[in-house]
This record gives sequence, structure tokens and C-alpha cells, in this order.
Amino acid sequence: MKAHQFRKIVVWQRGMQFVTKVYETTSVFPSKEQFGLTDQIRRAAISIPLNIAEGSGSSSNREFFHFLTIAKRSAYEVITGLEIAQSLHYGKSLTIQSLIREWEEICSMIVGFSKQINES
Repeated sequence: MKAHQFRKIVVWQRGMQFVTKVYETTSVFPSKEQFGLTDQIRRAAISIPLNIAEGSGSSSNREFFHFLTIAKRSAYEVITGLEIAQSLHYGKSLTIQSLIREWEEICSMIVGFSKQINES
């Protein structure tokens, strides 16, 4: 995988779209959470495509696999934050549920791509 081609990786593209939706969803969270839960969820969401992009610049598939693992961990952090927000009744439940479904797809894509990278 050439570093300059990370924009062609579908899971990176989905991660970028996911970040936008996370920002939109968290924008209605209480202002008291601006430097707490909101910030944590956003930083974790941003970490997903950032790590995929960074990994694509790796000198080996093993190193790329490592960055995909970090992206997957960040995705788990996002989902936990969203579930906390939902239990606190921040944002619209349907919107958060939609993000959770999208998160499931992205995680599956990361796992599949990780396997592909690890096997090549």
C-alpha cells in the first residue's frame, strides 16, 4: 500500500464520514460536557481515520496492522462514549443508534482489512 493512496481505502473514507456524524451528534450534548465526554468521543472518532492514514505510510504490513489495531481500539472508545451519552440522555436516541450501527460496519471493515494486511 503506497502512503499517498490512503484516500482510496474505503474504511478510511467511512471513518471520515463517521467523524463528521460524530461531530454533528455531539454538538447538541450539554455544554458542561464540552471538555469531558464530548471531547473524548470526538478525539477517539478522529483517531480512527488518522491511524488508518498513518498506518498506510508504514514501511511494513506489520506496522500498518498495528495502526489498524489502534484505529479499532479508538472505535471501541467511541462506541462506549456514545453509549454513556445515550444512558445520560444526551442527544437523540435514534441518532446515536444510527451511529452505533455505522460503527459496527466500520469495525467489521477494520477487522477485515487488518486480516487482509496481516496475510499479505
